[in-house]
Amino acid sequence: MSIDVGEIVEGKVTGITNFGVFVDLGDGKSGMVHISEVAQTYVSEIRDHVKENDVVKMKVLNITDDGKISLSIKRAMEPIKRPVMQQRPMRSAFASSGSAPWQKKNEPATFEDMLTKFKQTSDDKFSDLKKKNPDSRRQKRGSTAK
Repeated sequence: MSIDVGEIVEGKVTGITNFGVFVDLGDGKSGMVHISEVAQTYVSEIRDHVKENDVVKMKVLNITDDGKISLSIKRAMEPIKRPVMQQRPMRSAFASSGSAPWQKKNEPATFEDMLTKFKQTSDDKFSDLKKKNPDSRRQKRGSTAK
């Protein structure tokens, strides 16, 4: 019996370790299923998914030059159908108007325009803070307040 990469094969579980499952494929051939290829969900304990002497279907992932066969149980299964989540429209501060407040209608904003607007807004807010708290400025060390 010839085994090719990509083929679905059946085999009998002969051994279970912490890192995977060893499988007899017949005709004196054996392979291994790594723990990450045992199930379509997270596997912390392999024995929760397969037992020794179970006959399982697997996909051949790789055959090395020295004859080691890598297998996958999860890739031979039908994919798990997950519920499709409905997409909600993105909320934006500018969603109601359709554009940023500094943009002219029907004119795309360039990066430079946005940066200029940001700097201007930042400077305005900073000067407002200075006006509200004129005494909050630090004095240099060694100088005395008059």
